[in-house]
Amino acid sequence: MSQILYKNESYFVVGLCMDVHNELGKGFSEAVYGDALEIELKSNGVPFRKEVKFDIIYKGELLKHHYFADFYY
Repeated sequence: MSQILYKNESYFVVGLCMDVHNELGKGFSEAVYGDALEIELKSNGVPFRKEVKFDIIYKGELLKHHYFADFYY
């Protein structure tokens, strides 16, 4: 059985995501939901960075493409 790291914080952020979904409903682009989630995170004092770029290492070699996280806590 796996354990959730930072369980309370995880549930809190998931709750904010649900608030966004409940307010906007379905059908918008990812960017719209991201903008709304940014508002929720800021208004609830959640520290984050948006659109963070990460290098990817494969078998010890740096790949030419990167991973971009929508939100990074």
